[in-house]
Amino acid sequence: MTAVLIVDDDELIRVGLRAIIGAQPDLSVVGEAADGAEVPPLVAKLRPDVVLMDVRMPAVDGIQATRHLLATSADPPRVLVVTTFENDEYVYEALRAGASGFLLKRARPQEVVDAIRVVARGESLLFPTAIRRLAAAYGGGGRDGLRGAKLTEREAGVLRLMAAGRSNAEIAAELVVGVETVKTHVGNVLTKLDARDRTQAVIRAYESGFVLPRAGEDVH
Repeated sequence: MTAVLIVDDDELIRVGLRAIIGAQPDLSVVGEAADGAEVPPLVAKLRPDVVLMDVRMPAVDGIQATRHLLATSADPPRVLVVTTFENDEYVYEALRAGASGFLLKRARPQEVVDAIRVVARGESLLFPTAIRRLAAAYGGGGRDGLRGAKLTEREAGVLRLMAAGRSNAEIAAELVVGVETVKTHVGNVLTKLDARDRTQAVIRAYESGFVLPRAGEDVH
């Protein structure tokens, strides 16, 4: 069972998300909050696996709350930021702060539950095309190419496939290796990049210039 904490200053949004999530046999809403300041104590008390975090709130916004949560919690949950617009600097800053993905407020119910499951599993990247677009718009254009990380050739190849949105199973099929081998390579990449999860590794890859966003790419 995946435990979810909903954080949004709009009560109607919280009610709607609770209904959608609560209807799933493998998901459970363990709590709600109306502001980012409430998140750390609730996470410590309720131990959710995923936090649905509104990116814009009047007191402590989702970016501040995510950054504080990941800095102060020994075993923080995955954070899925909820936003109105995907091509938004707030979304990118939330991802840089440590969020594992984002969810649009206009998403259909099935997209909501699918996004929670993807983020909870952590074995694939949520909305890779949109992340490429955000990196192109707001990524800062570094060009160190991750040279200091000393990735092996195979690890570098795995990171490129991660950035393309491939799951562990898809990477295994493409490289003709076992899924467990891929998990080992992914773990090594995360360690060498000091990245908490795939999203953070991919953000680092784009910001360093190791992977370049493709021009003219549409968001899916």
